[in-house]
Amino acid sequence: MRLMVEFTTEPFELDSFPDHAKAARRVVDEAGLAVSVGPFGTSAEGDAEQTLAAVTRLLRETLDAGATRISVQVSVLDDNQTPEGVGTQ
Repeated sequence: MRLMVEFTTEPFELDSFPDHAKAARRVVDEAGLAVSVGPFGTSAEGDAEQTLAAVTRLLRETLDAGATRISVQVSVLDDNQTPEGVGTQ
């Protein structure tokens, strides 16, 4: 099974890239996940064990780096590599 995790960390900083955001990006990169950075968050995907392990590490390391809020959404990917239910009727 493949999973996609989408996440944001707060507080937002307009003048710099906060340490908690750097920690989150480092975790998903080191986990070997396919990463996509968007304007409102970051998504990463990989096999279930790899992704779930990264989520656990992401939560711990971003909190340690000063995050006060972390929003996480996990989706199961279908055979076409899109979150299940997206684009289907």
